[in-house]
Amino acid sequence: MTDHSNARTSAGRVRAALLASVFTLGAAGIVGTGAYFTDSHVARAEQVQVQQAGPADFTTIVEMVKPAVVSVQVKTAASEVADRGDGQDNLDQLPPELREFFRRFGGGRGFGNDGQDDGPLQPHHPRQGMSQGSGFFISADGYVVTNNHVVEDGKDYTVVTDDGRELAAKLIGADKRTDLALLKVDGHDFTYVKLSTEEPKIGQWVIAVGNPFGLGGTVTAGIISAEGRDIGSGPYDHYLQIDAPVNRGNSGGPTFNTKGEVIGVNTAIFSPSGGNVGIAFAIPAKEVSSVVGDLRDEGTVTRGWLGVQIQPVTKDIADSLGIEKTEGAIVTEPQDDGPAAAAGVKGGDIITAIDGKSVKDPKELSETIADLDPGQKIAVTVQRDGKDQQIDVTLGNLNDLDKTQQANAKPDMHKDKGSEGSLAGLGLTVQKNPDGDGVVVTDVAEDSSAADRGFEQGDVITSIGGKAVDSVADLEKGISAAQDQGRNAVLFKVESQNGTHFVGVPFERG
Repeated sequence: MTDHSNARTSAGRVRAALLASVFTLGAAGIVGTGAYFTDSHVARAEQVQVQQAGPADFTTIVEMVKPAVVSVQVKTAASEVADRGDGQDNLDQLPPELREFFRRFGGGRGFGNDGQDDGPLQPHHPRQGMSQGSGFFISADGYVVTNNHVVEDGKDYTVVTDDGRELAAKLIGADKRTDLALLKVDGHDFTYVKLSTEEPKIGQWVIAVGNPFGLGGTVTAGIISAEGRDIGSGPYDHYLQIDAPVNRGNSGGPTFNTKGEVIGVNTAIFSPSGGNVGIAFAIPAKEVSSVVGDLRDEGTVTRGWLGVQIQPVTKDIADSLGIEKTEGAIVTEPQDDGPAAAAGVKGGDIITAIDGKSVKDPKELSETIADLDPGQKIAVTVQRDGKDQQIDVTLGNLNDLDKTQQANAKPDMHKDKGSEGSLAGLGLTVQKNPDGDGVVVTDVAEDSSAADRGFEQGDVITSIGGKAVDSVADLEKGISAAQDQGRNAVLFKVESQNGTHFVGVPFERG
C-alpha cells in the first residue's frame, strides 16, 4: 500500500527547498530574471540590459593621434633664483607653469615640472628659467594649441614632436581668462587632429596624451566623470572632469574621444599630493575652437565689456530687498568710465535679462556679454526699487579693461576712532571711518549673523538698504527702516580686502 502521507511530506520538503533556493540565489546576487513571492503570487523583474560599448583597446586610436601631440618647452628671462644642492629651484621661484600650479590650488594641486623640495637653499644667483608642458597640432601648417600658463612669461618656445624633432615656435596669442595659447612652427604636412563638434557625455571613454613630468608622449585612458565644472580659475569655467590619469606636465595636452577627436585641453588637476588622484579638468573643445579661432585671426580674443562688478543674489540679499527670486546678478558697483556707468546702471541694480533673454546668475551674465561684440548696443533689464526697467548700453571692449586693479586696503585701526556703536542682533561693532566715507567694522562677535556672512574687522560699510552711510546713526536708521518694512534681513554694501560686495544679514540667526 502506498503511503500517501509520506509522499505528501516528501513533496512539501522539495517545494520548501525550491523556495529556499530562490531566495538564496537572489541574496547571492545571481544576475538574471529574478522572482520573489508574496501571498502565493509570483512577480517578475526584468534585468537591465546594457550593450557593451567602447573599443577592446585603444591601439588604433593612439597610433592615429599620438604623432600630433607635442612637448612644449619654454625659456623664461633670467631672474634671481635660489638653487638647491641638486640644482632644483626653490618652490617660491619656480617657472611659470609651476607658479600657476601653486597659485591656483596651493600645496600640491595643478601642473608643472617636478618641483620637489629636496634640500637647503644655496645663495641666489641669476639663471634662466625653464618650464615645459604639452600641446598638439591643429593644422598641417604648424599651429599648436597649449595652455596660457605653460607659455606665460616665456621668451623662447620650442616644440618637440613625437619623433624627437625640436622646432622653434612663435607665440601667436594667448588668452589668460580661458588659459589657452596658440603657437606656430614653420613647416608643413604636420600630423594634426580635429577639435570635436559633438557634445561630450558623462561616462564617455576618453584618452589623454601628453608630457607628464617631462617623460614624453604618454597615453592614459578613462571616462568623462562630470561636466560644467567651475573650479574658480576664471569667469568662463565650464571644465570637463575626467578620471584618465593626468599629472604635472600634461598641461596643454589633448583629451580624445574614441573617434580620435579632441574633446578637451587638459589644464588642471585636483590633488592633495600633487599627483594624479583621478580628478582632472579639461577645457571643452567648443570653447577651445572659439578662442583659438580668434587667436589665429587676431592674436587676441575680443569680448564685449559691460563694466560692472557683480555677485549672486543670495537668499539673504533677496530677503533684505523684499523679493522672492534669487535669479540674476546684483551690481555691487559700475566700474568707473565703463559702459554701464555711462548708460545709468547703478549699484544695487539686479540685472535680470540681456536683450530680453533672462540671465540666471553672474556666470551666465559674464558669458552672455563676452559672446557679444564691442560696440554692440544691448538692452539691459534691471530690477531697481522693486520695479523692472530697461537700460540701453553700448558695450566696450574687454581688452581695454585695466587688469591690474588693486584690492581696497583696510583702514588703519590705530587712527582716531571716534564714537563706536554696537548693532544689536547682528554682532557688529562699528565706528565712523577715519579714512573716508562709510563706517568701519571694529569688532565682529563670534557665533553671530555677521560672522557667519564673512564680516571681518576693518571692513567698511558704505551703504545700507541702498542709502549711503557716514555714521553709526545712519546704520541704525537703515536697520529700523528694514524692520519697519517687514524685511527678514538688512542689505549692506561692504568694501573689504576682496573688493566691493553686497551682504544680506538676517536680524536673527536661523
